Amino acid sequence: MTYRERLTCWAVVRLLPSMQRIVVARFRSRSDADGHLQVLQRMLPTAQFKVVFDLEE
Repeated sequence: MTYRERLTCWAVVRLLPSMQRIVVARFRSRSDADGHLQVLQRMLPTAQFKVVFDLEE
């Protein structure tokens, strides 16, 4: 994992059927991720999104 990847540990994911998920975007801070989540929920009101702490190895 590169240094840049370690800085972006907050992710907005879209929840799909059958326990699947798609990472929509990654952020450096939780507040940035929450702000992006609010915009996505306004644009796609029927889709389900969550903010998660995501450290990939």
